[in-house]
Amino acid sequence: MTTELPLDQVRTLLTVVDEGTFDAAAAALHLTPSAVSQRVKALEQRTGRVLLVRTKPVRPTESGEVIVRFARQLARLERDARTELGMSVPGESTRVSIAVNADSLATWFLPALNRVPDGHRLTFELHREDEEHTATLLREGLVMAAVTSSPDAVSGCSVRPLGRMRYFAVASPEFADRWLDGPLRDALAQAPSVAFDRRDSYQDRFVRNLRRGGGGASAARHYVPTSEGFVATVALGLGWGMVPDVQAEPLLATGRLVHLAPDRPMDAPLYWQQWKLDSPALATVAEAVSAAAAEALTS
Repeated sequence: MTTELPLDQVRTLLTVVDEGTFDAAAAALHLTPSAVSQRVKALEQRTGRVLLVRTKPVRPTESGEVIVRFARQLARLERDARTELGMSVPGESTRVSIAVNADSLATWFLPALNRVPDGHRLTFELHREDEEHTATLLREGLVMAAVTSSPDAVSGCSVRPLGRMRYFAVASPEFADRWLDGPLRDALAQAPSVAFDRRDSYQDRFVRNLRRGGGGASAARHYVPTSEGFVATVALGLGWGMVPDVQAEPLLATGRLVHLAPDRPMDAPLYWQQWKLDSPALATVAEAVSAAAAEALTS
């Protein structure tokens, strides 16, 4: 097994992953499907690893993810070098791919991107994912940076704390009157709740804390997979839920929501992880995100 990673083979593997099939990659690279397949097989022979699962669309294996991440980092460095050398195409923008959780996206994250100076000519590709799973997209090489709940850096990445997103248990006044009579720890175990999706554990964790390790929220729950829709569903009275303080405050002020346990907030620590690259584009975005988080999140 040789240790060299031929760049044409590395780029071909990335194209196959991005395009989803060997035929689509062949069209993008102006090659025959046979030539694309031969390059991938040659790279697998060099590494001694299976790099792709030949499904439709294809999927990188764990070893393939390492090559894909390397290929994207290589492309990032190449674009930065062309820019510094004055070789970039006039008007060409630099794309930065970021994974971010829905609540951050709906509250403080977009204003953070607006802090990036116009002169950097950046465009953003945002991937919405639960903060407990955004690091997976980094590991797979799908994004350059992520807002994540994990303080443990993905291999090849740096990590810095951003702050804590604070959540409160809230409901509409009508819902509280109907469902929340009696001790809160018992009432919430029976009352309908709202969850973002089936991986959203905030409501269960809150009830378990109240019950000191007892059962979670009721099995009667609505799944609403948008941050704005989640808050609207709670405000309409379909269920109670854990809502970020910045979204809850205006509705609490107008009486559309009421606190269920104002002295029991739940804090979700957030971290910024990014590739360890000497990239001006990534550095600029990281500074903008850190500055906005310092203002918007709980320290």
